[in-house]
Amino acid sequence: MAEDRARHTLILVRDRFRAVRPPRWWQEIAFIAIVYYLYSLVRNAVPSHEAGAFNRSRTLLSIEGHLHINIEQSLNHFVAGHDWLAYICNYYYSTLHFIVTIAVLVWLYLKHPLRYRAIRSVLIITNLVALIGFWSIAVAPPRLLAGYVDTVVKLHTWGSLASPGLAKESNQFAAMPSLHIGWSLWCAFAIVALARRPWVRVLGALYPLATFFVIIGTANHFVLDAVGGAVTLGVSIGIQRLISGRPTYRDGAIVLPDGQPAQELISV
Repeated sequence: MAEDRARHTLILVRDRFRAVRPPRWWQEIAFIAIVYYLYSLVRNAVPSHEAGAFNRSRTLLSIEGHLHINIEQSLNHFVAGHDWLAYICNYYYSTLHFIVTIAVLVWLYLKHPLRYRAIRSVLIITNLVALIGFWSIAVAPPRLLAGYVDTVVKLHTWGSLASPGLAKESNQFAAMPSLHIGWSLWCAFAIVALARRPWVRVLGALYPLATFFVIIGTANHFVLDAVGGAVTLGVSIGIQRLISGRPTYRDGAIVLPDGQPAQELISV
């Protein structure tokens, strides 16, 4: 009898955890703020292992050379050689990473409240999985290596992680995986899957491609860092699927736990 009660309790907890329900704005803001604050603390507290970080950078370059995908230096010199392009890339790197992600979260909350929790959870899990990479395989970004140009330092634009103030507060060797790519792909998947207007879906699909150009052109990441960001997102989607018992992006009507179909607001 005790086993039956325990099993019944576990089933109730599971069903409640997996229930599809609209989010509450104040809970979401508090949850995301707490998770990001804790993520920032842990990320910046990760030991840098400087010697190992530079050795891993050289290893990545060697692997990329064998794969013929070592485009970092040529693309970085191209961007650095055109000040107007470097300015755009610098501010893109410093700002859109957060602005676009927050905008997509708000859009999902307002237009797709019943899908919001699953997609938001993927973003949270992506950050947590990335911490494993930051801790276990610290990698120095190209901008710290000889032969590369730190475009932010060169042009004295805002947002350089190498500037004295920010360098003291941030982990300089948290390059693998690239969360710029992970977050941009997260945004793209949500937009392409749920947006109604074709031009919005096209912009969503182009966003991670533009982000890839920027992170390589500004010498903040290697190509394999970007691959790591994509793999991190894929793993996170799989984890979310296991936890929730349903896919992150599903077609057709959403069915509530009581069997009733749910209607969402019309998307952009």
